[in-house]
Amino acid sequence: MTMPAEQGPSSVALALPAKMTMGTATAEMERLLTHLKRIQDPEVTLDAVALEVFDSSAIAVLLEMRRELLRQGRQLQVLRLPSRLRDLMTLYGVGELLPA
Repeated sequence: MTMPAEQGPSSVALALPAKMTMGTATAEMERLLTHLKRIQDPEVTLDAVALEVFDSSAIAVLLEMRRELLRQGRQLQVLRLPSRLRDLMTLYGVGELLPA
C-alpha cells in the first residue's frame, strides 16, 4: 500500500510498495493518483526504498506519474531506486526521464 512517507515545505514523499508487478501496477497507479489529488506541492518525491519485487510495469507506473505531474506543471523525483530497476530503465532508454 502506498503511504505518504514524509512531508517537507516544498515536496511530498510517497512510499512505493515492496512489490510492483503487472498484477499490482494498476491498483498502485490508482493509489498514487488518489494521493496526488490531495497534494498541491510543486514537487512530489517517490521513495522506492521498499521496492524489492518488480517488473517493467513498475517503469510504466513511474512514467505515468511523471506525465501526470508534468501535465499539472509539477515535478517528480524518485529516491532510492533499486539498482536492478535503474538498469532496466537504462536498457529501455528512459533512465534520464526519472531524476533520482
